[in-house]
Amino acid sequence: MKKIMIMGVGAQGSTIAKRLNEEENVSAIICADYDLKAADELGKTLEKAIAVQVNANDVNDIVKAAGNADIIVNGLPIQFNMNVMDAALTIGACYQDLCMTYLDGKSSEQATRFIFSEQGKRFEEKGALALTNTGSAPGLVNVVVRETTDMMDTCSSIEMNVYEGIWSKKFIPFWWSPEVAFDDMGENPTRFENGTFVDTEPFDNPIMIKFKGIDKEIRMVDHNHEEPITLGINADTYLKGAQNILFRYGGPHVELSQALYNMGYLSHKEKEFNGMTYVPFDLTIANTPPAPKYHDEIKDIIDGGLISEEGAFQVVVDGTKDGKPIRITSYVNAPGLIEAFEKSGLTHESYLTGQCAFIFTKMLINDVIQQKGAIAPEVLNATERKYFFDEAQKLDITLERIIE
Repeated sequence: MKKIMIMGVGAQGSTIAKRLNEEENVSAIICADYDLKAADELGKTLEKAIAVQVNANDVNDIVKAAGNADIIVNGLPIQFNMNVMDAALTIGACYQDLCMTYLDGKSSEQATRFIFSEQGKRFEEKGALALTNTGSAPGLVNVVVRETTDMMDTCSSIEMNVYEGIWSKKFIPFWWSPEVAFDDMGENPTRFENGTFVDTEPFDNPIMIKFKGIDKEIRMVDHNHEEPITLGINADTYLKGAQNILFRYGGPHVELSQALYNMGYLSHKEKEFNGMTYVPFDLTIANTPPAPKYHDEIKDIIDGGLISEEGAFQVVVDGTKDGKPIRITSYVNAPGLIEAFEKSGLTHESYLTGQCAFIFTKMLINDVIQQKGAIAPEVLNATERKYFFDEAQKLDITLERIIE
């Protein structure tokens, strides 16, 4: 029986907690958040839950709240990753997060290498595992990439394309944290190009892509995301020597973000107007509706009508097999907004990301993953990946491949 601490009970954290409540190998779930009301509201709905208020800026406060937890699942923004990770190390718990760690003064590549090496050594000494980047993208997509490259003798390129085409009549700019989303949009994306990490400009390298099941071509652009970083670092060891890795994003949310970026509203630099000092990004966030997470809130959005409900989650891998070129295109199939809500009362985003994160947590609970240290999902071996895909299929998250 395992005791789990969930740090942050937003859309993803609450989804993970709800699923953990159904697991027989879970004895208790500590729902921790700075917003005690949010933790209490979730705790009241789960028989195994304990609601606590925690200041994520204070490692000792996290340690105190965690007690003898076996696993700490971090659903907070990236600036808290090191604090939560250090708390897990202090009590000897396994650690899991959903996104890349930020380290002041370090690039994304440098920060990730630090997690895998220095923090990895500390976790290994504790006999514990830190599993990082465990949602849908990153997370599921990393497992898909590794599974695909293992079908090849060599790999030359990996392209990950995510099209978000769900747009409601009620203005919902993002179905996950707008702060995280807009911040990602304004950052320089990183590609792994000819074996080297290369930064591009926000919304750079636009191309039109025709996805299976989508009538029109979609404009896709470079997007700041974790996958090219971890996959690039692990390319030689786990991905058959892939030399080119990129992540693209597209949809109405991208078009909105690019317009705001072009007008300077995603800038973190202070500006002055009529004698007042302000930060454009803060102003944007202050006027952005949060991602919907409550049942009645989501229902009202659906009842109000959708302008479009479509999307695509595609991974294209090129390489060789038996001396011949091969391309494998994988599509992830998962419930859309209406189906996800009917199944679980969640949005499509919370369903896919939260359920995938839950599967990774379940793997930790049931000791499926044998590695120690700090790893990303592409490091999982064939047996571990099969467990992941089997569990995903139970949740109607499936994979379709086209081999050319």
